[in-house]
Amino acid sequence: MKKIHVGFLLSYDYDKLKLSIPPVYKDADRIFVAVDENLSTWSGNKFEIDPQFFDWLEKFDVDKKIEIYRDNFYVPGLTGIQMDTRERHLLSLKMGIGNWLVQVDSDEYFLNFSKYVKSLRKYDKYLDNPQNHPVQISGYHIDIYKYLDDGILYVKNTCKVLLATNYPNYKLARQSRERIIYVNSFTLHESMSRSVEELEYKLKNWSHREDVNPTFLDKWKSANKDNYKDIKDVFYLKPTQWKELGYIPTKDPIEIRNYFEKNEDMKISNFFLAKKNFGQWFKHRKIFKLNKRVLFEEYF
Repeated sequence: MKKIHVGFLLSYDYDKLKLSIPPVYKDADRIFVAVDENLSTWSGNKFEIDPQFFDWLEKFDVDKKIEIYRDNFYVPGLTGIQMDTRERHLLSLKMGIGNWLVQVDSDEYFLNFSKYVKSLRKYDKYLDNPQNHPVQISGYHIDIYKYLDDGILYVKNTCKVLLATNYPNYKLARQSRERIIYVNSFTLHESMSRSVEELEYKLKNWSHREDVNPTFLDKWKSANKDNYKDIKDVFYLKPTQWKELGYIPTKDPIEIRNYFEKNEDMKISNFFLAKKNFGQWFKHRKIFKLNKRVLFEEYF
């Protein structure tokens, strides 16, 4: 118990796991990869997995810490987001309550997982009786919006990403609506940065397919290095969540990672984290009335 267990969902974009698993491998105690036993997406469409992927996975897993978890994750009658939430819950149960349950999507790449693990370890006390004090440990996304011929477009504002929990009572995907503890940790997120064909396939098969705003795809297709400064409000759900785009003249993963590690505009200040964490602590207190007196007790 009290291990670092990392879970991934394997689906049509499984090949991206070759980029998302290596950054967490060394510091994870165990890694679980969930795959639908019938190779169905949350839309009920079939996908195929090249056998060479499993060859790669076996060769890469030199410490024998990766486990494939097969189950029925497509349930007719449920929405995409309901199946997303259900699969994450089942995966977390497989990972084992009493450990840190870190769920990373296949298109999320940690910049420094070791740093994130050190942040988690500060809160190990919450792994004792986790159902009594559920928390989520949030890092931040740096979203790659689009790959161009000679570089990338990225979203200039970071957003939270709920990566770890001690108790997986998920309500909406990875969101449990419990107390959030924010830490200074980043993942590169390739959510929308795909080929046109790959993106259109994703929009038809992922859990948010019913909620994508109708202006998103046209903006995405038109964006380039010459007009990106003029394109605003580009998020795929509520457009204003992604306000502006930036440009980097490279597609090399190492150069991209180095750029963001040095970019002061994307830094999260200690004051900002303290303010956010105090707000969460205050929000999740419980108020008890006893003998006509009001007693305050921390939710955690």
